[in-house]
Amino acid sequence: MLDDIQAAIPLGFFLSFMIGPVFFVLLETSAVKGFRAALVFDLGVILADVLFLTVAYFSSYQLLENLSNLPGLYIFGGVILLVYGIIVIIKKPVKEKPTQLKSSKSAYLSLFIKGFLLNFINIGVLVFWLGVILVVGPSLDNNPNRILVFFSAMLGTYFITDIIKILLAKQLKRYLTPKRIFLTKKILGIILVICGLVLITKGFLPKDQLNIQEGLELLEK
Repeated sequence: MLDDIQAAIPLGFFLSFMIGPVFFVLLETSAVKGFRAALVFDLGVILADVLFLTVAYFSSYQLLENLSNLPGLYIFGGVILLVYGIIVIIKKPVKEKPTQLKSSKSAYLSLFIKGFLLNFINIGVLVFWLGVILVVGPSLDNNPNRILVFFSAMLGTYFITDIIKILLAKQLKRYLTPKRIFLTKKILGIILVICGLVLITKGFLPKDQLNIQEGLELLEK
């Protein structure tokens, strides 16, 4: 069991630094809105990961095949990211009250939902968890208890690493003028647009270029 935990830690660390919309939104939320806001956002992200991981575990091979046959899922998620990114880019700056978030439970709930949805609409996250299940499962003898320990350790490492990132990003707050915050959000919007376009492109690729199973077999080698 200790070996399983040790094997899961590097994967959890790697997952925390996967470059995607969640990575940048988490850092931006921490720098602009503070530690607790970013933590609540991250909990929403992790809930989506847990949901995807559960779905991947119980449906692995069949769902993987369905994803290959339904590229429209990539297009759907990509369009949502694209639209969200465009909204962030064209949105005009507003004056925020620093204390407003601290006294509003609805603001925390909004951040939690935002984290969940931003991760949930990215079909690539589901594909990632499917890949991990298919590659790691046999090495764990497909034992439910070992799998539970492995992925609990992986998500725990992911969460702890994110907390460190949040604390480091928070230190940037003193350097963030309204102009820099505005610029940061524009850059974030561009990143979201790029991620959305990448997903849409994947959706339009021919099936033989979107062969996820073949890629996983190469990983196993």
